[in-house]
Amino acid sequence: MSFLSALNISGSALTAQKFRMDIISQNIANSTTTKTADGGPYKRRLVVLEEQKNASFKNVLADKMQNSIVGGVRVSEVVEDTTPFTAVYNPKHPDANEDGYVMMPNVNTTEEMLDLMSASTAYDANITALNALKAMATSALNIGK
Repeated sequence: MSFLSALNISGSALTAQKFRMDIISQNIANSTTTKTADGGPYKRRLVVLEEQKNASFKNVLADKMQNSIVGGVRVSEVVEDTTPFTAVYNPKHPDANEDGYVMMPNVNTTEEMLDLMSASTAYDANITALNALKAMATSALNIGK
């Protein structure tokens, strides 16, 4: 794997994990939003990641000749969680139904915090990989001195 390929892989992972952290932050911020523009409670959003392949002819040919697969990660899509909403009894709430229940978003802040820690750890791991790559490149450049 070449130096630039390693940079691209770590860079794509950093971008994907930052986007994932942004979506998780939106989920936490809207964990009490009972009315959205659609009319219902906020629906939790999830990020789907997938392998990113460089599909240009040059890259495919180089991969086949070196017998290596160089890729990365990218955000495939953002989907809404299908978990049902939570009914909370609060008859004084303006969005309460005739029985006094308010439909709350399907966001569990504990689960969101765990997802945020996971994304943050993955982000930190990719920063560490980039720093190791930078150290190797610096050492390689110092060989010629």
